[in-house]
Amino acid sequence: MAVTSRDVAKLAGVSQPTVSRALRGDSKVSDRTRQAVLDAAEALGYVPSEAGRSLVTRQSRRIGVVVSDLTNPFYPYLIAPLHDELESRGYRMMVFTERSDQRMAASQLLTGSIDGAVLLTTVIGSPLPAELRRRGLPFVFLNREAGDGSGDAAVVDNVAGGRMAAHRLTQLGHRRIAGIFGPDQTSTGRERKLGFIMGLADAGVGLAEENTLEGPFESETGERGLRQLVDRPSDQWPTAVFCGNDVIAMGVINAAMTAGIQVPSDLSVLGFDDIPLASWEAFQLSTIGHDLDAMAASAARLLVQRLSPEGREKPAQRVVLRPELIERGTLRDLRTE
Repeated sequence: MAVTSRDVAKLAGVSQPTVSRALRGDSKVSDRTRQAVLDAAEALGYVPSEAGRSLVTRQSRRIGVVVSDLTNPFYPYLIAPLHDELESRGYRMMVFTERSDQRMAASQLLTGSIDGAVLLTTVIGSPLPAELRRRGLPFVFLNREAGDGSGDAAVVDNVAGGRMAAHRLTQLGHRRIAGIFGPDQTSTGRERKLGFIMGLADAGVGLAEENTLEGPFESETGERGLRQLVDRPSDQWPTAVFCGNDVIAMGVINAAMTAGIQVPSDLSVLGFDDIPLASWEAFQLSTIGHDLDAMAASAARLLVQRLSPEGREKPAQRVVLRPELIERGTLRDLRTE
């Protein structure tokens, strides 16, 4: 016969409700009692029934994560710590990868199989947050926001990061500067561009229209952008380029190698995010970094708080991480020449 929670309770010397509370991580259960229950469950090979637990608690203990593009290396680096943080809080993670149809994503999220959602790749004006709010499904923005301050969010200060990038490039003596930014319909693309332009203005430097490019947060955007920037006499080439994220910057570096352009002696390159790939010897990318683990953990914490009975009525909260400049091998100091 299958082992039941009654068997675990008998071996641990506690009541059956105590077993249920201990296994779901109830803070009212003492560490000693919880350990006794866990030891008994392990000794008997007891596996709690998720279906039964859901019927009692009316919670699935599952969180849906909406991401549009898992081929972009940024998102796996963000999803991994998000998974670990949710798991430590007793939740499982389900990934939804709808690339374009927000209505289909909403229909999948609203089946009742999840308790809340983490939105990673929201675009400005997306109908998905409003639909989730209308249907009463708690959610949190991670990395990007919808642009209307409508929900909990864990993000980096993109404007400050863009401004920091401009200050460093102009401080190094660069004046012919280009920007290859992310999409304008994303908060990250829009805010990083705004901060960069503001930072250039602080130094009395403008961003020429021919040196201003936008595209998806993909390496192809950087490759295409670099080819466009050097499709002119070499004395008109920019000496430095700021990229909307590290993946775009890596595309710039790859295209520069193909074209025989040396980084950083011919062109300085600065990224944003500091994904682990940026520190690889092949790139040694200078970038505007922020703590991906902390951002993911903050999103999980905000959502779990929102799922609690007392958390549902609280106003929206934003956790904004401070960026920092991380210099490696792709910046050239023109002041020494």
